[in-house]
Amino acid sequence: MSAQPYYDPEVQEALDNQPSLGVVNADTLEKVRVSRLLRNAEAELSDEVERVDHFVSGVDDHDVRVRVHRRKDAQELSPGLYWTHGGGYVLGNPEQDDFRFDRWCQRFGLVGAAVQYRLAPEHPYPAGLEDSYSGLKWLKENGASIGVDTDRIGIGGPSAGGGMAAALALLVRDRGEFEIDYQLLIYPMIDDTRTTVTANWDVPVWAPESNHFGWSSYLGELFESAAVPAHAAPARESNLEGLPPTFIMVGTLDGFADEDIAYAQRLNHAGVPTELHVYPGAPHGFDGFAASTAVARQARSDINAFLGRMLSPS
Repeated sequence: MSAQPYYDPEVQEALDNQPSLGVVNADTLEKVRVSRLLRNAEAELSDEVERVDHFVSGVDDHDVRVRVHRRKDAQELSPGLYWTHGGGYVLGNPEQDDFRFDRWCQRFGLVGAAVQYRLAPEHPYPAGLEDSYSGLKWLKENGASIGVDTDRIGIGGPSAGGGMAAALALLVRDRGEFEIDYQLLIYPMIDDTRTTVTANWDVPVWAPESNHFGWSSYLGELFESAAVPAHAAPARESNLEGLPPTFIMVGTLDGFADEDIAYAQRLNHAGVPTELHVYPGAPHGFDGFAASTAVARQARSDINAFLGRMLSPS
């Protein structure tokens, strides 16, 4: 094995020309949260898409915010995509995906619903997952009122949002209250053990120290114990049967590469229709900070192709 992981040259150039996220830990968390909010405010959004925040009843009398995106000219019920944002379980909000849904609502005619789940370390597992489930259940039961065809709802997310979506798919299966059509997992954060080769690489985005902080914050007293449930860390689930069709993408320079590839393999073994894309030399978040590179364009094309198939009327 090479001591120096391969970097895509275009991605390397993008990394060299922008500030680093740096390490996320207890000392830097608030600064990084503020920085993320400021970056969200810079996005130029379309006038063709409306964004409306809904507040739904969650567990512990907590109101869960769900940000709904819909084309203003939509007349009929449309398929829904329920979204859990990224941020290592400690950062983020639905606004960071406004631009993503601007594109998808116009391209596919879907309705996006992005949930604001509670963040760690202030709110460790299972708060965020229960918030996500409450929002999804609301969408399944009340989606028609906001233009959603409730028989056609998928879920997805990037990074920790991909991990949350993977956990949500397991919870939906295990509770059996309703079904979802598919899960779209973009470099999902799913393995709290952090024992794989890539999890210990000195990668340029979301390095091992940040990953340790994210998981320790999210799991709280469960961290590094044998008691961590699969609904907190989906890589621990032994039975992956009965999950919906799944799309997984990850770059080879991502600390999550090994766990994501292994999860896709196990889904395949369990009989789940699984599509896996692995991008050479691409680190975590490459499709965002290096959006103009060839590898990022390919990733977006692959995601769009999957969504196109999932959203086509059967």
